[in-house]
Amino acid sequence: MGNPPQAVHRFRLRDIVEDRRIVLMLALGFSSGLPLLLVLGTFTLRLAFSDIDVRAIGLFSYVALPYSLKFLWAPAIDRLNVPVLSARLGRRRAWMVTTQAAVALCLVLMAFSDPKSHLALLGLGAFLVAFCAASQDVVIDGWRIDAAGSDFQGILAATSNLGYRLGLISAGAGALFIASAGGWTLAYLIMAALMLVGMIAALLAPAFDRPRTVQTESPGRSRFWSMRRAVLEPLTELHGRFGSAIWGILLLVALYRLPDFLSGVMASPLYRTLGFDLTQIATVTKLYGIWVGIAGGFAGGWALARLGLFPTLLLGAFLAASSHLAFAWLSAGPPEIWRLTVAISVENFCGSFAGIVLIAYMSSLTSIAYAATQYALFSSLYALPGKLVAGSSGFVVAAIGYPAFFVMTSLVGLPVLALCLAVGRRSGQPAVAAPSREAGEAGNRIPGHELPSTARAPGAA
Repeated sequence: MGNPPQAVHRFRLRDIVEDRRIVLMLALGFSSGLPLLLVLGTFTLRLAFSDIDVRAIGLFSYVALPYSLKFLWAPAIDRLNVPVLSARLGRRRAWMVTTQAAVALCLVLMAFSDPKSHLALLGLGAFLVAFCAASQDVVIDGWRIDAAGSDFQGILAATSNLGYRLGLISAGAGALFIASAGGWTLAYLIMAALMLVGMIAALLAPAFDRPRTVQTESPGRSRFWSMRRAVLEPLTELHGRFGSAIWGILLLVALYRLPDFLSGVMASPLYRTLGFDLTQIATVTKLYGIWVGIAGGFAGGWALARLGLFPTLLLGAFLAASSHLAFAWLSAGPPEIWRLTVAISVENFCGSFAGIVLIAYMSSLTSIAYAATQYALFSSLYALPGKLVAGSSGFVVAAIGYPAFFVMTSLVGLPVLALCLAVGRRSGQPAVAAPSREAGEAGNRIPGHELPSTARAPGAA
């Protein structure tokens, strides 16, 4: 039987000091956010400043695919033990320490791989970092959900998000400042050392592993029945509620942030082409830009509360697409700091606004009984098409240039607006009562609508 539900209590300011889960979640969120830019924005800047061809830089965006495919091996991480460590630390903590150590080792490999002479080895290191970091995210999200009742999930999710943002600042602005002063090898070595923050937190964290109840089912039926409950039932439940409109809804989720994924890969080469140095890029895009993005997220939450979901969904789609015209304007002019600041302000504010709206929309589509599985499906779907297409962005830039490319990514938003008008009003509320969960699935959570993770908001990359 799972752990008993925790008593509901209201958050107090002194909980920050008294409840160690909050401090641990902050550190684990930092460890989760740190590797992301080291295989995305910071990584593409390293390639751009090593004079790697823009088409190759676009192709290297595929190394981050494990972040969108982690749902494929998440069940294995949730069920398998790490030899030796699991017996001493528990399954969750053992996986956290293992994946964090693996991320650090792969960052060391990237530190000593010169893009000009060992480009393939550097790409392999980046892929391994993405795979291990995505696996770490699975374990940290699982620990967060098991560590608190539903009344405390929002607090831990917000704390994780703050730590995640601090990790992005460290791997963005921090790594670029270090690279500007001491080179890329030193920058990546220091980032590898910073993974100790998460490892220490994992070692200090309580285990919070859910006991698993062995189900007694008839031979020959157990595996099929588990697969049906885990995979088929959430999908058929969606189709039952939305009917044929589910295909339009899935297409909307898949395309909503597509313009951002297309343009994001080419932003770093653009800065290099225009002539901005690492210090300027770090200050404006990775430091100032992060806080502008946070402001955009708050604005999205305010708009959702005041305007409602459907109007804000339309507004977010319009802002996310039209904001790329700021990059088209930047690429057509001289490399002036004020121009870069304006473009980053528009892009980051609008992108974060749309990201928060997408989280709210995807959450509204889930049912009470299958919230976790259905939200995992949507959150994987929103990123995968964009990342698959983004690899060709370098070839498009080489053919038509930066200004035309960013105008093109803005125009991609037109069919997204049409889809919002067609299916955006669909309600995600189930028509019938949700089936009860099997024993052992509740853990120490209080029954209720499961909160989706907000630690990795769409567009954080």
